[in-house]
Amino acid sequence: MSTLLTLTQLLLSILRFAFFVAFFIWFSIGPLLPEIKTSLGLTKQDIWNSNIANVAGTVIVRFILGPLCDKLGPRVLFTGVLCFAAIPTACTGLIQDAQGLVLLRLFIGVAGGSFVMCQYWTSIMFTKEIVGSANALVGGWGNLGAGVTNLILGNALFPLFKAIFSSNDNPAEAAWRTVCIVPAIIAFATGIMIYRISDDCPKGNYKELKEHGTMQEVNAVKSFCKGSFNFNTWLLFIQYACCFGVELTMNSAAALYFHDKFRLTTEDAATIASLFGWMNLFARGLGGWCSDVLNMKWGMRGRIFAQLVFLLLEGALVLFFAHSDSLIGAINVMVFFSIFVQAAEGSTYGIIPYVDEEATGSVTGIVGAGGNVGAVAFAMAFREESIDDRMAFIIMGGTIMGSALLSVFITIKGHRGIICGKDDEENKRDRNVAPSGAYH
Repeated sequence: MSTLLTLTQLLLSILRFAFFVAFFIWFSIGPLLPEIKTSLGLTKQDIWNSNIANVAGTVIVRFILGPLCDKLGPRVLFTGVLCFAAIPTACTGLIQDAQGLVLLRLFIGVAGGSFVMCQYWTSIMFTKEIVGSANALVGGWGNLGAGVTNLILGNALFPLFKAIFSSNDNPAEAAWRTVCIVPAIIAFATGIMIYRISDDCPKGNYKELKEHGTMQEVNAVKSFCKGSFNFNTWLLFIQYACCFGVELTMNSAAALYFHDKFRLTTEDAATIASLFGWMNLFARGLGGWCSDVLNMKWGMRGRIFAQLVFLLLEGALVLFFAHSDSLIGAINVMVFFSIFVQAAEGSTYGIIPYVDEEATGSVTGIVGAGGNVGAVAFAMAFREESIDDRMAFIIMGGTIMGSALLSVFITIKGHRGIICGKDDEENKRDRNVAPSGAYH
């Protein structure tokens, strides 16, 4: 048991750090956008086009990585994603125009695909009774990388590099063109570390297990079809679009929003924007924990109820944020709406491992892609010149509250939903027995 606990702690530490780094490079350009916009003479629409590209590229990647996790295991895929995304991140300084920015951020967006391996890994490593907490803990610390990016790049590394290039004709431009080399190096090294010190599952790596005949070969196409033909997958796809999609939108836009609306400096705007991501320290984990606790009391109905409540509160607070005209008021509301955004993300992935055990990777990838689809949809509203930011936030809040109501239609075989379905006897017994260990 002590060995299992040690392995559990090691896995959680590796995943938290690796996913943190993935988000750190994924949004490394975010706090630099005000400077890039000025240096290259870009418009608001140019910036939002790049934000859309940053999350749109991840949609396809997540769809692909889901079934590949079932087939190849998460270790090799995580390494490949981190090492690949590190290359365009290091090339940030080569941007010359709006098209270059869009193309670069499209390739950097591959880093967002790491989420699929992260959640797949914890879903197969931990028992269902605590999977909500495990998924949320790792996912939350990963998402924290986006908030820390705003703080470290915007408030520490960017000023440091400006000081280094103080003798340059334009220190600010020289700084943003070189500073992203730092996160790129860290990401590449982390990818190599993942490959060398981790395993795909408690029994070892998928490749060796298949060679020894202890694991059957998985057909990635069949896995994807099985996951995609489940109606619950698409309900969760929409709901994840309305929580993680909102977080992605804020990660890309918050610094620029506070910079433009309240006339703040790049450094101050980045510091305030980082607060949204810092809530991941506990908020996503809180959502997963609440899902686990309610599952022990009421089964799947409890998990779905937590999902419903978190989304309703998130949508309501976005509407309040839309009408916040004072800096202090906007910051306070943003902090609380961030808490419920991330709590809803945690409760979503407390439900996913139950949808279809044989296609966990595919379901994880499809629902994860929903977050990026939501980010693209919301970004299009913010991009439009005919829609001001307040109206864009009102559209966002209304959409979130509408998605919350879809919870009543989630019905998983063998589990009771909010208004229909029935718990199997086995599930009732499992609910009344505390989990005996972390691993399956």
